[in-house]
Amino acid sequence: MRTWTLNTTRALTRDGWLLFGSRSLRLFAYGALSVVLVLYLVQAGLDEARIGLLLSLTLLGDTLVSLWLTTRADRWGRRRTLLVGAVLMALAGVVFALTDNFLLLVVAAIIGVISPSGGEIGPFLAVEQAALSQTTPGSRRTGIFAWYNLAGSLATASGALAGGWLAQALQNSGTDALTSYRVVLSGYVLVAAALALLSTRMSPAVETSRSHQAAASPIEPRRWLGLHRSRGIVLQLSALFAVDAFAGGFIVQSWVAYWFALRFGIEPALLGALFFGTNLLAGISALAAARVAARFGLINTMVWTHLPSNVLLMLVPLMPTLPLAVTLLLVRSSISQMDVPTRQSYTMAVVEADERSAAAGVTGVARTVGASVAPALTGLLMSNPVLVSLPFFFAGGLKILYDLTLYRLFRQVRPPEEQPHRSVP
Repeated sequence: MRTWTLNTTRALTRDGWLLFGSRSLRLFAYGALSVVLVLYLVQAGLDEARIGLLLSLTLLGDTLVSLWLTTRADRWGRRRTLLVGAVLMALAGVVFALTDNFLLLVVAAIIGVISPSGGEIGPFLAVEQAALSQTTPGSRRTGIFAWYNLAGSLATASGALAGGWLAQALQNSGTDALTSYRVVLSGYVLVAAALALLSTRMSPAVETSRSHQAAASPIEPRRWLGLHRSRGIVLQLSALFAVDAFAGGFIVQSWVAYWFALRFGIEPALLGALFFGTNLLAGISALAAARVAARFGLINTMVWTHLPSNVLLMLVPLMPTLPLAVTLLLVRSSISQMDVPTRQSYTMAVVEADERSAAAGVTGVARTVGASVAPALTGLLMSNPVLVSLPFFFAGGLKILYDLTLYRLFRQVRPPEEQPHRSVP
């Protein structure tokens, strides 16, 4: 295991380390914000239904921005796209920190980049996946993506812990709750500024090799959303990923934090500790996913680790006590994200090199579109005490449907590294 991990990380270039640093900073900020975002909006005077609508508009706005940026990134420039994303992230953070006006928050949510889930949002993930694939050997791609996801999960976990504890410490020292949450939002803006700086330090190696494209095909292929040969498989994957994300939208981290506060009355510091644990376990499981995928294949790993996690998700709201609910959530987190690095690696493997940003962008946007509707529905459900736990059941059931459909359609579509090697007669 130690040899494998060392060999994998040695494949990282200087640009690779910068991309890892960018993801870590970004996910730290996302994690910190996700713990306090709904609590902040409640303190600002918004009811659950309006908060749900705002979170859905946040994801919907990200869809449009990300689609426009990522489908042009391979031609426009990946470094430039990352810089624009950082500026939009800072813009959203500034507006959310300075006002509680619902209309202004809606505008910032649609135009800017702000994460209600603690997970990825904006154009960053798609562009970084393409850049990592550009600078990494195919045989190391899944392992690198596993470490990439581990870095993000550790950062999200640390951010959740820091955000919860910072808000709690400020409140314990006499600061009102609204101001304490705004301090966390100010940190979000500072991280966005750091991301902008990192994007300017990357080399041209992260960009698509135009000379390679020209040698492979002297005639520019006809593109649609930045795709050409891989359009069919990307659209099929996008439809499935949208269903999975729609299901996940019912249980974004901000809403789960609110559910635990509502159901068990726990404070921000404990919420931060809880999501530190869930994200830590999710990150560690990413490394295991790379080893499992090397033995059983990417699609098998995606499906057969995801199915039991969804059963555990539906059991969480049935637990009568906080310790039991927390235990199930932690166990679920130890396997729930094993499909993430394998999904990313699979998508990058089955498309052409000059379609990678677009493919990651289109599938990512499909996930965001799917996820954008569900938070508003969750808000309506959580405003009714009788229906407050239904989001867990909707999410688990839909995710199981996604797993089974994905396996049926793609179990025979293998990436190049899983193709049987045939000897030439």
